[in-house]
Amino acid sequence: MNYQILVLDLDGTLTNSEKKITPPTLEALIRIQENGKKVVLASGRPTYGVEPLARELHLERYGSYILSFNGARITDCRSGQIIYNRTLPADSIRPIYEIASKYPVDILAYGPSELISGLQINQYTEQESRINHIPIKQTDHFLDEVSSISNNKFLLTGEPAEIEKVRKEMISHFRGYLNIYCSEPFFLEIMPQNIDKAFSLQKLLNSIGLTADEMICCGDGYNDVTMIEYAGLGVAMQNAQPLVREKADYITKSNDEDGVLYVIEKFM
Repeated sequence: MNYQILVLDLDGTLTNSEKKITPPTLEALIRIQENGKKVVLASGRPTYGVEPLARELHLERYGSYILSFNGARITDCRSGQIIYNRTLPADSIRPIYEIASKYPVDILAYGPSELISGLQINQYTEQESRINHIPIKQTDHFLDEVSSISNNKFLLTGEPAEIEKVRKEMISHFRGYLNIYCSEPFFLEIMPQNIDKAFSLQKLLNSIGLTADEMICCGDGYNDVTMIEYAGLGVAMQNAQPLVREKADYITKSNDEDGVLYVIEKFM
């Protein structure tokens, strides 16, 4: 298969343990774009948390794409145009907050230039802040703060045992209305219904005239499973969660061994 598009999760996939793209992988990704291939950075991060890596890879020069918020937003890097955008239903925001408030977890929204913490900042809130290079703004007026912004997703952070409890209650309450899942044991993603990486990639492929058979998707986390199953070639990193490796067509080297570079050299 002549693969035309390479979709990459970021943390644990494209970036190594230091959250960096190694020079050989960087050079290879620029080279395939020079040869007409498209690169998509597909992440649970907000758009501004992906943009520094997009600039490193010169996605704006080659007309590649950012798929952020686990697929709730797609951005054309060349034009800066948002070509797909889904937000949480307005009537879900208060009950999400009220359920989260019953547990020792934090609830995060993504402001224009800060991470809005609505409950109790914890180490996982701080981790999300570091990943995205944005400051935390703690507020006692979360519902007022988020009423004026575009809420593509909320993130609940906390100890895995508590996240599992709140996950079960959220799913029971919002079944069929919201998409709720863990991207990590300490991160609970609260998303618009039917939004995941595969759904949004289908939207993107339709808009640019490519098919899933022409696409390689690489990932390591639970939120990468749908795109790995959807892709013509679904690739799990060696460091991926066991379920992700089970679903993949191919297992590459780990993110600390230039696993993405290995995929490029073997398949593109």
